[in-house]
Amino acid sequence: MIRKAVIPAAGFGTRFLPLTKAQPKEMLPIVDTPAIQFVVEEAVASGITDILMVIGKSKRSIEEYFDRNYELESELKAKAKDVLLNQVREISNMANIHFVWQKKLNGLGDAVWHARNHVGNESFALLLGDTVLESYSDVPITRQLIDVYDQFSGSVVALEQVPESKVSQYGIVGGAEVAPGVYQVDEFIEKPTIEEAPSDLAFAGRYIFQPDIFDYLSQTQRGKNNEIQLTDAMQAMVESRPMFACKVNGKRHDLGNRIDFIKTNIHYALKDPEMRDDIVAYMKKVGSPFGIE
Repeated sequence: MIRKAVIPAAGFGTRFLPLTKAQPKEMLPIVDTPAIQFVVEEAVASGITDILMVIGKSKRSIEEYFDRNYELESELKAKAKDVLLNQVREISNMANIHFVWQKKLNGLGDAVWHARNHVGNESFALLLGDTVLESYSDVPITRQLIDVYDQFSGSVVALEQVPESKVSQYGIVGGAEVAPGVYQVDEFIEKPTIEEAPSDLAFAGRYIFQPDIFDYLSQTQRGKNNEIQLTDAMQAMVESRPMFACKVNGKRHDLGNRIDFIKTNIHYALKDPEMRDDIVAYMKKVGSPFGIE
């Protein structure tokens, strides 16, 4: 049973500077909700309520966001704004959320290493804090991975198919299909060239790890960008034990760059019945000089 989740949220977010000099990229809004709340909601919907966030400098607002704000609650209550009051309270009641500080940024592998004491000897879910995954079914993406973990009893990586032109931007998986959409992995490569890539199946920001991953991380040397790469530890792990990957039934919204961030906001605004008509009308209005109808 997967009871715990780890959410790394310590990176600088350099592609959103100067905003992220003081504002965590994980707190950037998708319409009116911080991205990291979508990640927490996915974990909770998957049956996980014990969550550790790995944060770093200038990330204090994440802690404050998931904590109670009694002054705000009192003000909303006094003004009989019950709907807003319930929304604010629900944020801090979603899960048992803990925090650990990554004092020096040494890569995703190092961030995961900081979770070892909290996780202990349990398998756990890893959800990247700046990546929102939208399921195409009633089964959340993390739950889809848990189901594969339960079936095959091995660590699992979420996959999405990407265009060849974007292969060099992601970690890529190679392996043989053992069930529809499920692969037994034999190779992980971080940001390969098209020639190096064993497939067009990329990491999608969600993982289920057995606790052995910490043993491999402890032996992992600095790799690309002089950082501890999670992919390197995973490659060492797959050479000694079975690991799996699941092509998820859903869509990844990568918030790591400005274009995808704006596209994600438009996507979710169009899903909101209160906003959709106004957004469509506005897009037609500003798009008409460019031939967009």
